[in-house]
Amino acid sequence: MPDEYFMDIALSLAEEAAEKGEIPVGAVVVCRNRIIAKASNQTEQLNDVTAHAEMLAITAATQYLGGKYLSDCTLYVTLEPCVMCAGALFWAQLSRLVIGAEDPKRGYSRISATLLHPKTRVETGVLATESQALLTKFFSRLRT
Repeated sequence: MPDEYFMDIALSLAEEAAEKGEIPVGAVVVCRNRIIAKASNQTEQLNDVTAHAEMLAITAATQYLGGKYLSDCTLYVTLEPCVMCAGALFWAQLSRLVIGAEDPKRGYSRISATLLHPKTRVETGVLATESQALLTKFFSRLRT
């Protein structure tokens, strides 16, 4: 299935997060063309700064697989991961990362593109316009 299909699911999760007052980020882990985990931001709901969509999806995927490595998996995420999430993806040895919108303020690539595992392939800009529009709408509502 094309990347847009899985990113669209991640976008739906991000929309659900926004409805709950969370920063709208959604993440989907796919292994062999099958969704094995999905999550959205829950930092407000869980009162936990580490409850990013990526972190929750990594945990769910490793539990599903019964091991700590995601070497045969792709993570689709609507916003570029932060440094914390990139570090977790490094340790999980993620095979592929597909990003919607870039995060010019807090994205891992602003610090160092080498934060991911050397074998992790990265694709950017998949449904970026839609991902960015959702974030812009969310933050503009907060400011009014």
